[in-house]
Parts: sequence; C-alpha cells; structure tokens
Amino acid sequence: MGSSGFSWKLEDYSKLEKGKIIALIVLDGWGEANPDQYNCIHVAETPVMDSLKKGAPDRWRLVRAHGKAVGLPTEDDMGNSEVGHNALGAGRIYAQGAKLVDLALASGKIYDGEGFSYIKESFETGTLHLIGLLSDGGVHSRLDQLQLLIKGASDRGAKRIRVHILTDGRDVLDGSSVGFVETLENDLSKLRETGVDAQIASGGGRMYVTMDRYENDWSVVKRGWDAQVLGEAPYKFRSALEAVKKLREGPKASDQYLPPFVIVDEDGKAVGPIVDGDAVVTFNFRADRMTMLAKALEYENFDKFDRVRFPKIRYAGMLQYDGELKLPNRYLVSPPEIERTSGEYLTYNGVRTFACSETVKFGHVTFFWNGNRSGYFNAEMEEYVEIPSDSGITFNEQPLMKAVEIAEKARDAILSRKFHQVRVNLPNGDMVGHTGDIEATIVACKAADEAVKIILDAIEQVGGIYVVTADHGNAEDMVPIAIGGPGLAPGVRFRKDVPEGGLANVAATVMNLHGFVAPSDYETTLIEVVDE
Repeated sequence: MGSSGFSWKLEDYSKLEKGKIIALIVLDGWGEANPDQYNCIHVAETPVMDSLKKGAPDRWRLVRAHGKAVGLPTEDDMGNSEVGHNALGAGRIYAQGAKLVDLALASGKIYDGEGFSYIKESFETGTLHLIGLLSDGGVHSRLDQLQLLIKGASDRGAKRIRVHILTDGRDVLDGSSVGFVETLENDLSKLRETGVDAQIASGGGRMYVTMDRYENDWSVVKRGWDAQVLGEAPYKFRSALEAVKKLREGPKASDQYLPPFVIVDEDGKAVGPIVDGDAVVTFNFRADRMTMLAKALEYENFDKFDRVRFPKIRYAGMLQYDGELKLPNRYLVSPPEIERTSGEYLTYNGVRTFACSETVKFGHVTFFWNGNRSGYFNAEMEEYVEIPSDSGITFNEQPLMKAVEIAEKARDAILSRKFHQVRVNLPNGDMVGHTGDIEATIVACKAADEAVKIILDAIEQVGGIYVVTADHGNAEDMVPIAIGGPGLAPGVRFRKDVPEGGLANVAATVMNLHGFVAPSDYETTLIEVVDE
C-alpha cells in the first residue's frame, strides 16, 4: 500500500480466541426460495442443511447476494459466482463487470482508452470482429452493451464489422436466441444503410462453442476458433436467423448447445473469417468463459489445439480477464482494483489457509476470492488443491460431481491440524442446476449436503468452527449463512441490526471468528458476542 501509516497487522478481537480451525463452505448456487416441486433444494433430502436452518435461530440467517450488494448496477441484476466470491473474499463492495462497462459506455470513456485506440488502428483497412454471448442475461454480457459498442465503433471509423455470436439459453430462457438475433440483425441492417458493411459471421451455443472455462475442454474453444477464425463449420447458412431457427429444430436442440455455424455469401464463401490486420474484441465482461479464447487469440506459443492459422490481429477484451496473467494485454474497460482482500490479510496475521474445489469452481475459491488474482499470497501459508472435473459430459449426467472428493480433501486438511482456515466450494447446485434437469439437480443437492456432513464431522473432531454459506442463488436474491461447531464460543450470535447484510459482510465475520477485528473500511461483521 502507498500510505506510510498502513499496516497488515489486524487488531485482536478480544472476545474470541485465536487458533480455532474454521471450515468455510460455499454451496454454489444454493439460494433460499419458496418451497415448491421445482425448488430442488427443498425437494432434495438435505438433512444437514435442514438441521442448520432449524437449529439455533441466532446462528442461521439470510444474506443478500444480488444487485447492489455485490456491486451490480440494479436490484434486478441477479448475482453470480464471480461477483459473489469477489464480495466474500474482499469484504467490500466493488463496482463489477456490467456496471463498469455501463459507466465506461455512458461516459464515452471506453473510446478514449488505450484499448480502443489500439483496435481502432485496424479500422481503416481491416475488419472489426466482435465475439461474445448474445444475451440480455447480464451474467456474462448484455445485448444493449454490444449494440452501443457497435454504434460507437462505427461512429469512430469502423467500416467493416463482423459479429460472432454465442447463443445463451442458460442465464435466460431457452429459445430466446431467436429474438436476440432478430434484434441484432435489425441493427446491422440499419448500419448497412449508412454504408457500414456489418453482419453476423458465425455462431454456436455457449456450452458447445467457445465458452468453456478452467481449461476443462479445449475442443469447445476449437469449435469456435474454426468458425470464427477459419470460417469453417459443419453448418453453413445465408443468415444467422435462419441458422438459429433451423438448428433449434434438431432433436434435443437447445440454445446453449447449438452446433457451430458460419454465414456464407451466394458463392458459399464464409463472410467473416478473422485474418491478418483485423481487430478482435471479446465483448463478454465476465472473465471465466473468455479466458481460454483469449489465450488462443493472444499467445504466440500455444499448444492446446492446432489453430491452423494464427492471424496477426489487434485484440482487446471488454475487460482484462486475468490480472495475474495480464490476459488479455489490451482491454477496453479497466477492472475493479480489488486490494487488501481478507485472504491476504489473514496470511499476514499467521492464519494458514487451505482452499479446494474441482476444476469448474477452483478459480472461484482462489482467483475470485483473492480479488481476481492468480496464485498464492504466501506459498508457505497457503495450499490450494484442484480436483479435475468430469470433462466431455453435461453435469446432469454426473450430478454427484466431485463433492465427496472435495469434502474428503477438506476433512484431511482439517484433521491434519496444519490449517486455521479450510475453504471449499461445492459446485453441484449451480452446475447441475444450470442444465435445467430437475431430477439430476435434486441428486446434486443431496450430494452437496452429504459433503457438508463430512466436513462438519471433521470440525466436530478438532473442536473447530464452521461457516456454511453460498455465493448466489439462481432465481433467488438471498442465500443462507450458518455458523456453529464446538469451537464457537457460547455467546456468539448473529446481530439483529444488520438486516441488509450481504456477502461482503462475511469476510469481517470470518476474521472475527479467527480472533481478529476486520479493517475499518470492510463491510461490518454479522456477529456479536453476548455474555451468557
């Protein structure tokens, strides 16, 4: 930190002793909603989570996990895993993805930055390619931001624009892709009337084309590369609207799994492959499902698949997707500068930390938790374990995922007594829930509950403390947080005077449980200690 008076040393929280082993469990996507037959958390057998809810009323409550509580623009914006883990780890609320982009577009600042100046150099002789999720879901991208960016670029000299769309059906209703394509086609048609050569060039469903994450399945990225860069795909159409409508007619077709397609001219030639001299912008603001494509577009030395061609382009992300890797090197909107996260403070104060999840959420419990920062703060004080996720299948086919393996790693870390904090993410509710398969999601919720039991049993053995919470719901605004364990002092309870508490309040709470007072600018703690 720049200021001379700054210190990493935290004050002691005199009411609670240090050195207790704390299990910090994040149930991904585990929201609190009205019980009905479609509420898989309610329908599933979840005796452990049920017992926490029905146990000590002062040790279970709900916290806000959406909208302004996690830095998003409005209360209509649903939370997600990334902003949720940022808030949980940072202990403060930062303007996030969509909000940052909104501010930059509204002020015009996006066009004044180094990133836009860089891609603009290609406008005179090259094509501007825009790649990303065509959706108004607001989780990875937003259609209105794409529309503004297309207009802003064409107003500033882009003469030839190609959009490479990825259909959603995951953060929005399946089938909504048709309406989004119609809207975009209409905008591009109006641009063509002004002399700008603008059209959709390729597409595919987000879960099958381009948007893999955490290097789980590079073939997903390759399918996108072949369509976007090489202009090659198994399906060719004269228009994107025709493509989406036709491909949705297939058996079991859904927006998120549409196969890759390219748009061709009357001679059957792809209208928009990416070539030397072009500019490329990946317009998703959320990092996790753009990072792999960013590596393929940016890295000269790349061995994950045969790119066939590696065009010399000017590439920028909507934001920088990985601050540690400086990926991409150029970006249109600067990310929130999250500093002094709880994880970093705790390493400076002698708290040894173990963090674990499987591949699909490992980045959440490390990178996003630590303020969008890769790697360790202090390798001597921390250990991170990644369990490989199943690849090449949809998660409803294996709804148990790696919940037991994660729980067993956590159990072993707790029983080793080497760590003061054992932090895990159990992805089942989120990843299986996203498939829309109700039966599989019920199995997934049960599996997550059983994993929680393994961890709580270990905490019981070592006289430790547990904190069980979530990062977001799916349609829900609120998520639970429960505290307990034999190491929790009898007088600890949730305060009644923080009714609007959200995920960012969890960091100060956990610091208290470790025996420390949180920094003064952190969101206030959720707990108090009363004399019994």
